[in-house]
Amino acid sequence: MTGSNLLFTLASCAFFMALVGWISWVKTRGTAETQEGYFLAGRGLGATFIAGSLLLTNLSAEQLIGLNGSAYGYNMSSMGWEVTAAIATIAMALIFLPRYLAGAFTTLPQFLNDRFDPTVRRLSVVLFMLGYGFVTIPSVLYSGSLAVIALFDVPALTGLGDFEALVAMVIVIGVIGSIYAIFGGLRAVAVSDTLNGVGLLIIGVLVPVFGLLALGAGDLGEGLARLTSEHPEKLNAIGGADDPTPFGTLFTGMLFANLFYWCTNQYVIQRTLGAQSLAEGQKGVLLSGFFKILVPFLMMIPGVIAFHLYGPGLGSIDEAYPRLIRDVLPAYLSGFFLAVLLGAVFSSFNSLLNSAATLFSLDVYAPARGEKASDAELVRVAKIASLVIALFSFAVAPMLAFAPEGLWQVIRIFTGFYNIPTVVIVIVGLFTTRVPALGAKIVIVFHVVAYAMLRFVFDDVVTLHFLHQYAILFAIEVAIMLACGWFAPRDEAWSFTRREKVDMTPWIYARPLAVTLLSCVVATYLLFSPIGLASGSGLGSVFAALMAALILGNAIIWAVAARRTA
Repeated sequence: MTGSNLLFTLASCAFFMALVGWISWVKTRGTAETQEGYFLAGRGLGATFIAGSLLLTNLSAEQLIGLNGSAYGYNMSSMGWEVTAAIATIAMALIFLPRYLAGAFTTLPQFLNDRFDPTVRRLSVVLFMLGYGFVTIPSVLYSGSLAVIALFDVPALTGLGDFEALVAMVIVIGVIGSIYAIFGGLRAVAVSDTLNGVGLLIIGVLVPVFGLLALGAGDLGEGLARLTSEHPEKLNAIGGADDPTPFGTLFTGMLFANLFYWCTNQYVIQRTLGAQSLAEGQKGVLLSGFFKILVPFLMMIPGVIAFHLYGPGLGSIDEAYPRLIRDVLPAYLSGFFLAVLLGAVFSSFNSLLNSAATLFSLDVYAPARGEKASDAELVRVAKIASLVIALFSFAVAPMLAFAPEGLWQVIRIFTGFYNIPTVVIVIVGLFTTRVPALGAKIVIVFHVVAYAMLRFVFDDVVTLHFLHQYAILFAIEVAIMLACGWFAPRDEAWSFTRREKVDMTPWIYARPLAVTLLSCVVATYLLFSPIGLASGSGLGSVFAALMAALILGNAIIWAVAARRTA
């Protein structure tokens, strides 16, 4: 990159980032002074901001590089992590969100305190805080910094060594991201996420288009023809045993991993807890599910294009997307792309930071202070906690470069310590009334010990895919809780206490739209399968018949829904 191009890139990036910051400030000034204003955006988030924030919270640099790298090196099987998440958004919209909003909860541990006891609440906070502080927040900073370094060759541009450049990027990204979380609260996070989400969608469409133009020597149609006719196996999402995501895992552990992430993970669900009504929350959550359907097209097809352009000769599969960006993205879009990339990293980072501070302030500090803690005091404590957590993450993030097994192995291992027990406790807590707090405590201790043994002691002996292990642990832990409810039930059955602060009228089209979303999941898998694009011979009659059946079924469901609401 020449000096003039670098200057233009940095200037245009600064312009787009400043524009997002200014709009966020205008939309949120004076709204983060109270407890509900800071932690839940005053319970005033509409569907657009909820969906936009969920999209950017979930998608960051690791998805851009990792998913495209997986498509380049293997096939489309890793889209399972993204596409099947739409099923979890349906569960969130129809099952979990109505309960959360009816109870007016600010954090998930508050629900666990209401359902079980304060000890379960504290244990859940410990699991979340350790996971966020030591792994999730530092990994977002680390992977985002690596993405910027790889895409723009920061060491060559600055003269810094590789590690020094990593530290510098961690600090720059962390400081800017912290500003939104510390000073603006959840509304500032949601507004900036939505604006950056629009930019991510624009880039997500442009990169495949430019890639196909390059593949077709300037002819978009020719590029598309080459993509679908040459190496059709790259377009297969039905993963085998040796692929990154075997197809069978979609029906076992991935289901529960997605339920945890979309229905019980504080840093994801917090923006839904700030919905201005149940209907707006359901619209936002379901809309985010449709965005997840787009991910294979926007964040994996470029990886397949890179395979066609460069062959299998790149040094690492993670080089595929950075190389494609450098080769096909026009210089005049480089600043906009950098702003979008940084925005995606900021989103995940500031959402995590805001949620970690929320957990500390409301689930650690507030119970310790009792009735003495005022709104202003809780907000002040949250800001201090955000600052401390941010500084801690600045120190931990560069150390991930020395992880012997790589970043993804670290994330995979340590997320497993708290995802399954959390979703088990929440699901059993919601759908039973006699299971005691003892069951939740046993499950937490059992899971930590059992999972540690599987990962660090019997890792070479137990070769079952880790997602299948998730499913087995889920079944065992549900059984433990139900057994506790049978042999040592609560003296008094738990009853849900409604404290709703927003309109709880469900969205009349939530259920038919959920069916359409589920149909889109099925259709996407049909498209990227041996009866679809992976056949190498085009879309045949079987594919057409199955798609027609899906369309007809949806037409009937929507006709019935329209008649009921007429």
